[in-house]
Amino acid sequence: MKTSLKTYPVLALVRLLAAWRHLLELRHSTMVLLFLPHMEALRWNIGKWKALAVFEAARRGTPAYRQFLASQGAIGVRFRGLVPDLSLVPIMDKENYVKPYSIAARCRGGRVPAQGVIIDESSGSSGVPTNWVRGKAERLANKRMLEFGLTRLVGPGPHFVINAFAMGPWATGVNITMGLTDVAILKSTGPDVPKIAATLQFFGPSHRYLILGYPPFLKLLVDTAGLNWTDYDVCMIYGGEGISELMRGYLLAHGIRRVYGSLGASDLELNIGAENDFTIGLRRELLRRPALASRLLKFPGAVPVVFQFNPADFHLETTPEGELLVTLCRPDYLSPKIRYNLHDRAQIIRFPELKRLLHNCGLRPEDLALEYSDLPILLHYGRADMAVAYFGCKVSPPDVQEALLAVPELAERVTSFTLFTSEGAQADKQLRVCFELAERQPLHLRHDDTLNNLFFSELRRINQDFRESWRMVPAEQRPHIEFYPFHTGPFQGEDIHIKRRYIQAA
Repeated sequence: MKTSLKTYPVLALVRLLAAWRHLLELRHSTMVLLFLPHMEALRWNIGKWKALAVFEAARRGTPAYRQFLASQGAIGVRFRGLVPDLSLVPIMDKENYVKPYSIAARCRGGRVPAQGVIIDESSGSSGVPTNWVRGKAERLANKRMLEFGLTRLVGPGPHFVINAFAMGPWATGVNITMGLTDVAILKSTGPDVPKIAATLQFFGPSHRYLILGYPPFLKLLVDTAGLNWTDYDVCMIYGGEGISELMRGYLLAHGIRRVYGSLGASDLELNIGAENDFTIGLRRELLRRPALASRLLKFPGAVPVVFQFNPADFHLETTPEGELLVTLCRPDYLSPKIRYNLHDRAQIIRFPELKRLLHNCGLRPEDLALEYSDLPILLHYGRADMAVAYFGCKVSPPDVQEALLAVPELAERVTSFTLFTSEGAQADKQLRVCFELAERQPLHLRHDDTLNNLFFSELRRINQDFRESWRMVPAEQRPHIEFYPFHTGPFQGEDIHIKRRYIQAA
C-alpha cells in the first residue's frame, strides 16, 4: 500500500491542528473555541484528516495493524479533493483484530510501555473479559475532555461525584475515578445501595450530587435507598446501555433533578457521545410526532437514544447494514482503533440535514432546546445482535424496557428482565419475557393476566413489526410474561458489577 502524494500536505496540516488543539486544551475558557458555531463542515473534515493521520501512523508503527492490512488485501486511501475517504480501509472488530493479535503487537511500537500504562478490562458480559491498555497521554486527553464535558452538561462545580460504576479492573469505573479526581469531591462506592444512601445522609443535602452508573442500578437505587430524593440536589449520568424516556421520567418523578446519558465502550473510549437538553428534546419530539420519526429513523422499534459527538475526535461511519464504525482520531492512543466495529446499530445525521428534516415537520432547533450546538447527531439503537427473532419481527431490550415502564404496576415492582426464545415440540416458536421482582415483592403477580395483557399491548404499540406478528400468532402460542423472586430462576447468580444479560438461551 503506497502513500498518495496528497497525503503529505494533509499530514502536515494535521500536525499543525494537533499543536493548536493542545494549546486550547490547557484552559477551560479556550477549549470552548473547539465548539464554536458555524464550523460544522470544518470539524467534520478535520476528523477525516485526523483519521488519515492515525491510519498512516498505525500502518507504519503498529505491527498488528500492518499484518492485519496485509491479511485483508487492503488498498490505499482515496481522496475527494483534499478530503480523504477511508471507506476502502478494512473494518476491524474484536474477532478479526483484537483476538488474533497479542496486546503488545496492537500497541504503537509493538510493545506495552514499562510505565505510565493502566490496564483495565471489559465486563465480560458477552463472554470472556478482554484486557485493554491505556497510555498516559490518552488518559490525560480523555481527562481534559471529561472535565470540560461535565461542566458544559451540568454547569460549573463544585460537584460531589458518586461513582456507582463497578470498581476493580472494569474500564468504566477505573477511568471515571481517574478522570474526575481533580475536579470534584469524589467517592467511588461502586454499585452499593446502602453505601450510597449512607454517603448522602452523612454529607447532607448541601452538596450538588452527581451519581454515575448503569441504568438498572440507578433505578434500583432510587427504589430501594429509602431516601426522600427531593431533599437532595442529585443529577444522574448513566452509561453502558440506553434508557427510555419513560425511565428518565420515572427517575425525575422520584426527585432526581436531571438525567443524562453517555455513550462509550471499553474497546474504545469513555465518552464518544453524550446526551444534552437538545438531544433529549429531539428524542421526545420523535415520540410525539410519528411524521418526524418516519422521516428520521432508519430502524423500527423503540426510539433510539440520541447523542451528539465531536467529529474532530471520533470519525463515525455506519456499514450498509447500519452497524457503527469508530475511528479514534486523537493521535495519543497507545492501541490505535481504525474503523472499529462495535456491532452496535446506529445512524448518523449531520446537523444541516437534521435542520432540513425538522423544517419539513414545522420545527426549528430552538423549539427543542434554547441552547444547542451544530455537532452531528448519533442515533444509537443498541447492540446489533441484541434482539430476538419472533415470527418475522425483532424484539429488542429497549422495546421491552419501554413497555415495562409504561405499566406502573410493573415499573414499581420489577428490577430486571430477560428474554428467551425457543422452539416447542412441534417446532413452534415461543417467546418468554421473564421479570425479576424487587426484593420483598409478592409472587402472586405470576398469574395476573391483566398485567400480561397490559404489557403486550404496550409492546405492540411500541414495535410495529411485533404488532403485525402478533396477528399471525395462534392464541396458544402467543408470548407470555413470567415473574421470579429477586435473584432466582434466570436471574440467579447475576453480578451487579457488570451489565445485565437481556437475552439468554433457553
